[in-house]
Amino acid sequence: MASLMQVLIETLDKEEKEYAALLKLSQKKTPVIIEGNVEKLQKITDEEQVVIDRLAAIDKEREQSMADIADVINRDVKTLKLSYLIDMLDKRPEEREALAAIHDRIKATIGELRLINDQNRVLIEQSLDIVNFNLNLVKSMRQAPETGNYTRNAGIAGDHMGGTAGGFDAKQ
Repeated sequence: MASLMQVLIETLDKEEKEYAALLKLSQKKTPVIIEGNVEKLQKITDEEQVVIDRLAAIDKEREQSMADIADVINRDVKTLKLSYLIDMLDKRPEEREALAAIHDRIKATIGELRLINDQNRVLIEQSLDIVNFNLNLVKSMRQAPETGNYTRNAGIAGDHMGGTAGGFDAKQ
């Protein structure tokens, strides 16, 4: 089981490094969103997708490691948590400390990632609100009735009250 635990620790270490890379990209994204640079935002999003793909592969490795450990200790993998493994390793302080440290780092990195992503989400929503406001403003300006288009003679341009221009209205 010692080698299984070592594999899990190494896998979690790789996972934490990828989450840290994702965090850096999210931090880079914030000023790009503020400045409204869609091209840079797309590049960062593409880089994030590469990291997410790597994380998915590492996550499968972690799930397999957890399944192997669950088999050895005769526990259901669905209920097996890292905190249980940490508690279980009280006779192996080195592995316990390594597992606890990586668990804490992952937890902290993911917490910070959530905060930054929430902040970026709010910024994007605000940007979209501004874009929608501007679109509605332009749309309403195009549909607004023509008012205040007076000629020198104080009549409305193109509108002649009481009939045709310069003539007598025989229908009256």
